[in-house]
Order: sequence, then structure tokens, then C-alpha cells
Amino acid sequence: MSYGRVGIDLVPFGRVREMAGRDHGAALARMLSEEEMRLSRTAGGPDIAGIAGRLAAKEAVFKLFRVPGQTLPWLGIEILKGDGGWPVVRLSGRAADLARDAGFEHIEVSITHDEPCAVAVAFCAGAPEADTSRLTSA
Repeated sequence: MSYGRVGIDLVPFGRVREMAGRDHGAALARMLSEEEMRLSRTAGGPDIAGIAGRLAAKEAVFKLFRVPGQTLPWLGIEILKGDGGWPVVRLSGRAADLARDAGFEHIEVSITHDEPCAVAVAFCAGAPEADTSRLTSA
């Protein structure tokens, strides 16, 4: 039997503004793929809310893997736009391996943003059941 697993994360806009202003956004270029960078540009510069939402979604997805001590594979988790503008998760490399090892069949994300932060929730279907053998009733 399979069930779902949920991850959530919050990213402050101020943190994104700081990263975008430092070294011409070099830190963001290490965290966002070229396609994500393209989706996060506006005529007036970087889409701070959109970037914060993508970063929060990547963190929320990574939390689903439950792999303590490992670093987040930033470029292996992409948050793109599907039909209608909904966020879509695309995994590659180590992130795809982690999802496969966890038995995930599909990952969905939902993102919301309003000054001063973005929040994302990730949900996966197909994760193995939790070990409840150590739980006791009161």
C-alpha cells in the first residue's frame, strides 16, 4: 500500500533580493536552471516573488526525500510552468535517483507568495508506508 508524504518551506523575499544583488546573482545561477532563470525574469529585472517561490518549492521537494546529511541538488529539482501556469516539478540526476529510491510515483507542488515571503508545499504519491512499529498509544 502506498500513501503520500508532504514537505513545506518558506523563503523570505529579502533573502532573494540579497542573493540577486550580490555578484550579479551568481548564487541564484547555481540554484536555478537556465529555464528557471528565464521564467524568473521580468522587464523590470528578476521576479523576486517567483524566485522565492521556486526556491521554497525546491526545498519542500527535497524534504520529501528524507535524506539527512545530504545537500540539496538545486539544479536537479526544477520548478517549471505547466499548462495554465501551474508549477510542475522536473527531476534529473541525483534528485531523480533520490525520488526513485524513495518509491515516489509523482510529485506535485503548490506555491503562494505575498510580501514578505513565499511558501511552497510539495506532495508525493507512492512513498512507502511509515514504520509505525515504534509508536505506542497512551
